[in-house]
Amino acid sequence: MNEVLLRSLTPSVLGILVRRGADFAAAEDAVQDALVEAVRVWSADPPRDPKGWLVTVAWRRFLDATRADAARRRREDRVDEEPAPGPAPAVDDTLQLYFLCAHPSLTPSSAVALTLRAVGGLTTRQIAQAYLVPEATMAQRISRAKRTVSGVRFDQPGDVATVLRVLYLVFNEGYSGDVDLAAEAIRLTRQLAAAIDHPEVAGLLALMLLHHARRAARTAPDGSLVPLAEQDRGRWDTESIAEGVEILQAALARDRLGEFQAQAAIAALHADARTAKETDWVQIVEWYDELARLTDSPVVRLNRAVAVGEADGPRAGLAALAALDDTLPRHTAVAAYLHERDGNLTTAAQLYTEAAQKAPNLAERDHLTRQAARLNARGGR
Repeated sequence: MNEVLLRSLTPSVLGILVRRGADFAAAEDAVQDALVEAVRVWSADPPRDPKGWLVTVAWRRFLDATRADAARRRREDRVDEEPAPGPAPAVDDTLQLYFLCAHPSLTPSSAVALTLRAVGGLTTRQIAQAYLVPEATMAQRISRAKRTVSGVRFDQPGDVATVLRVLYLVFNEGYSGDVDLAAEAIRLTRQLAAAIDHPEVAGLLALMLLHHARRAARTAPDGSLVPLAEQDRGRWDTESIAEGVEILQAALARDRLGEFQAQAAIAALHADARTAKETDWVQIVEWYDELARLTDSPVVRLNRAVAVGEADGPRAGLAALAALDDTLPRHTAVAAYLHERDGNLTTAAQLYTEAAQKAPNLAERDHLTRQAARLNARGGR
């Protein structure tokens, strides 16, 4: 089989699929599947028309994926229409299922996506938003993960790091998304902490407790979001904060720092401040530096820009923000906040309006819209 020929035909085949109506990401996946099939069969039975063969196989793969995606959507819609489940038993096998879905034959990212969909109860769209990828791309990833494990025995549990990543994403969706999964994530992480002596398991549990402790203060009676600086700290759950801090301190004492411990340390510094003005932003920036070193995450660097803006002034925060990709989720909202802090109210109002249009949920959209209206009203005085 001529690999040079395959490479030369790929752009043309991709273009044909796009012209036939396939979106680029789905077409790219279909062409890659066709190339894999060509590698498998051409050496024994080369086609007379290689380009026509690739177009035919790729188009069939695209149609199969489109039908599978439509069927998945119908199944998810039916699940949404089902009545809410009854109370869960005190002891169940959910955590074991998390480990089994994190199968060694899968890459960590595929294992996380499959577990979130199959066990965590998240939709493909929610998972795609968490990974900052298009929904169609995530659907392909999950489908491939299912195909990979379809012929293997689930008798080899995955590693702790993958399960922790799943629990973290489930908690985040429950904390800020449309489905309340935060309490379930905390319950499972408690089970894991009781079963495994691991500083990052403890760090994740501490992080969840510290964030969850603020949940009652995050929304006003009308359901609108309340920013951290404006929250009534008397409504924070002091018992959860104390437990989270104690767990975190024990984990940090082991001197095996990981990303969940670093995130929990940031949350603990927020919880320790009696008022927003007393927040130790200098230490928070230092912890974000550690977290960026551990993860190299653009989202971490975005949050760090906010902290820099608080510690060293809004212009320093804007300088840190300028180094980041402006297509990052919430990048525009951060820019609006920092411009407002810098006194540039017109630009801030415009950016709040843009950020509202990109908001991932209704509560955040409403909050950003109100911020824009507030600044526009001030500018009109």
